[in-house]
Amino acid sequence: MAAVLAYGEGAALSHASAAVLWKFLKPVGGPIHVTSPSTNGRASKRGVVLHRSPSLREKGMVTQRYRIPVTSPRRTIEDLEGTIEPYLWRRAKRQAEFLGYKLNLPTDRSRSDLERDFLRFLARHGISRPEVNVKVGKYEVDFLWREEKFVVETDFFDYHRGSVAFEDDHQREMNLRLQGYTVRRYTGTQLDERPAEIVAELGEVLGRGS
Repeated sequence: MAAVLAYGEGAALSHASAAVLWKFLKPVGGPIHVTSPSTNGRASKRGVVLHRSPSLREKGMVTQRYRIPVTSPRRTIEDLEGTIEPYLWRRAKRQAEFLGYKLNLPTDRSRSDLERDFLRFLARHGISRPEVNVKVGKYEVDFLWREEKFVVETDFFDYHRGSVAFEDDHQREMNLRLQGYTVRRYTGTQLDERPAEIVAELGEVLGRGS
């Protein structure tokens, strides 16, 4: 609240700080992000990253949570894209949807380089193309073979050490398995260094005729 008030009327908590306030991401260290609709005046202060955006004045861009002015859920997810690692952005978006927020974002059926790499990997090895970024119950999954009830998720980083650990991933996979889905998770390094193992695993789940 103090950081927002320091930047005057119309300012709002934004970006990763807003995502933490909305519970789309777990708290992490670092500066607080604030967006101001003003294009001049105050500069960034110690411990605060100031963003400027006149569009913040538009209807629906700002609301309040715990009495703190904050960018709306949709605006928060839009601001996050390109400012954090892609896999974290996808997790924040999933969590927002899981919590029931209607984002209505423009659709991009393959939102990351790794997802496109995985689709090319499948084509190269003659494996049937799945549905991409689709809802399964309350979750959105990266790849779905609907008939086989098979879900594949891809991660930008091989490990989560030093990054935001999102515990919901494990719960989400458990829930999908309880619904009868087989779930696998692959990283970019695995695609590059262990392709034969992935092809064998996919073939085992999908059947050699896929």
